[in-house]
Amino acid sequence: MSDDRLIVALDVPNVIAGMDMVSKLGETVSFYKIGLGMLTGGGLALADELKQQHDKRIFLDLKLFDIGATIEAAVKGIAQYDLDFLTVHGDPNVVKAAKEGAAGSKLKILAVTILTSLDREDLNSNLYKSGNISDLVVERAEKAFHAGADGVIASPLESKSIRNLNSASGKIIVTPGVRPEGSDLGDQKRVSSPSDAIKNGANHIVVGRPVIKSSNPKRAAKDILNEINR
Repeated sequence: MSDDRLIVALDVPNVIAGMDMVSKLGETVSFYKIGLGMLTGGGLALADELKQQHDKRIFLDLKLFDIGATIEAAVKGIAQYDLDFLTVHGDPNVVKAAKEGAAGSKLKILAVTILTSLDREDLNSNLYKSGNISDLVVERAEKAFHAGADGVIASPLESKSIRNLNSASGKIIVTPGVRPEGSDLGDQKRVSSPSDAIKNGANHIVVGRPVIKSSNPKRAAKDILNEINR
């Protein structure tokens, strides 16, 4: 099994494209993220197939947000698939409901702090309270941990501060917004390199386009793993 610190985001349209990419990556990658963009293209079926038939770890990135009863019911249904990670928004009431839904399963609930595609100007437009964005991320992470979250999603720029929290002991930090040197930033604004993300306390990094849009996805994934290990 390969180094599962690398999670490859299967940001493709459907199951056929997803299985094609998994086939190209082979044993190089053991952990995949399936998000909302794939849901209507059979994403849940793909997640189940990769987990049960191909022995891959699966991160279902749905960023759930709703009233407690709905969150609990949704997570309880998802937990039946024996997946590894599921994201919900980091509001404490949402996290608590998700943990109740996941009770009795191995599903880890990860709380989204602030999306890595957002900067302070975006937060102003979204009516977030004032303050440094890194401080807000750490504050949301701490509240999520106290609410029972198994881990958080945060940019590589904030992972070190989160890891230093007393409440972060034994918790999982997953960092999107990771770009190998020379990669296009795309819609990400708070980014870092794979090696820096790991050094700053991340357990896993999520990389999508630099791998799946590469002319040689397996080589791209291996280069990222080599960078992590250096």
